[in-house]
Amino acid sequence: MQQQSQNLAPRVVTLGTAGGPRWWSSKTGQHRHGIATAVVVGDAYYLVDAGLGVGRQLERAELPFNDMRGVFITHLHSDHTIDIPSLLMMGLYARDTDGKAPIQIFGPGDRGMLPPVSSRAEVEPQPVCPDNSTPGTSDMVHSLVQAYATDLNDRILDALRPSPLDCFNVNDIEVPADSGYHPNDNPTPAGMAPFEVYRDELVTVTAILVEHPPIAPAFAFRFDTVAGSVTISGDTTATDNLVTLATGTDLLLHEAIDFEWVEAAYGGGKTDTEQASIDHHRKSHTSPEQAIELATRAGASRLALHHLVPGNTPAARWERLATTFAGEFLIPHDLDSISFARQDAEHSATLTKVGV
Repeated sequence: MQQQSQNLAPRVVTLGTAGGPRWWSSKTGQHRHGIATAVVVGDAYYLVDAGLGVGRQLERAELPFNDMRGVFITHLHSDHTIDIPSLLMMGLYARDTDGKAPIQIFGPGDRGMLPPVSSRAEVEPQPVCPDNSTPGTSDMVHSLVQAYATDLNDRILDALRPSPLDCFNVNDIEVPADSGYHPNDNPTPAGMAPFEVYRDELVTVTAILVEHPPIAPAFAFRFDTVAGSVTISGDTTATDNLVTLATGTDLLLHEAIDFEWVEAAYGGGKTDTEQASIDHHRKSHTSPEQAIELATRAGASRLALHHLVPGNTPAARWERLATTFAGEFLIPHDLDSISFARQDAEHSATLTKVGV
C-alpha cells in the first residue's frame, strides 16, 4: 500500500545534466556533471543513470547511500553507466549492508546480436570482445566485480568488508515477449504498452522502449506515486512511445541536443567518419523544439530539459524556447530540486538548489 501523499514531497534532484561521453570544458563558466537523476519520494530515493561524478553529487545533494532503494539504467552507453564502478566499490563504505536490503539495479539485458555496420564504412570495423560483445547489465556488473577482484578480495579477506554483490542485486529488464521487439529489426515497437519494472510502497516504475539507434534495448522510465509522477526519457529521438509513457505526467525530463553544434563539431561531415557521427546524432537524439512538441502531446504539466549536448552551452540557448510550451518549462542545473507533486496552487516546479 502506498503512503499518503502529504508525507511524500516527491521531487527529482538533477545530480548531473550533461550528456555525451566527453569531459565538457568548463571554461565557458557552465559546468555540468554526467547524466544522473535522483527521484526522491519521502525518505527514500531511486537513481536513474550513473553518469560521471554521481557519487560526489549524491554526497553534495545530501542524499545518504542508506536511503537509496534502486538504480535504473536507461541504456548501456558509457555516459549513463561510467560511474557504476564507483557505486559498486565505494558505496560499500556508505551503506549499512547488515541493516539495509540490497539496492536493486535494473537495466537492459544482453542485446543478443551486434548492431548493423554503418553504410559509410569502407572497411568493416571489428568489434571488441567478440566472445561477449553485447553484455547486458548483469554481465556488466559481474565483469566489473571481476575486474576489481584484487582490491575487493583484499578488503573482504583482510578487513572483513562485504562484497558489492551483498550491497546490490542486479536485474536485467525483460522486454515483454508480445511487444514485437527485435534489437535490429524492430527495436522500438510501435503501439507497445508500458510495462511494470518495479514496485514498492512508495512508487510504481514502468518502462517503455524508446528509439536510440544503434543501441537496443533503450528504455524510458516513469515513476508514479500517490502524490505525482515523473517520466524520464533516457536517450531517444522523438518517438510516439515516449508520449504513450508520459501521458498526463506531472513532470517530464527529456533529453535535448543542439544540432547546430553537431554540424559544427563534426566539420559539416567532410569525411565518412564525421558524417557517420552526424548521422548518429540526427537519428538518435531530440532537439529542444521536438522535446517541447512531445511534452505538449503527452499533456505534461512541466517539462525540464536535461542530458544537454553540448554540456557547456549557456542556458540561454535553451531558455529562449520557454514561450513555446504551455506548461512550466525548466532548464535545470546540477543539484537543482524539482517537485513533481501533482500541480496545484501549492506546488510549483520552481528550481531550488540542494546540498552544497
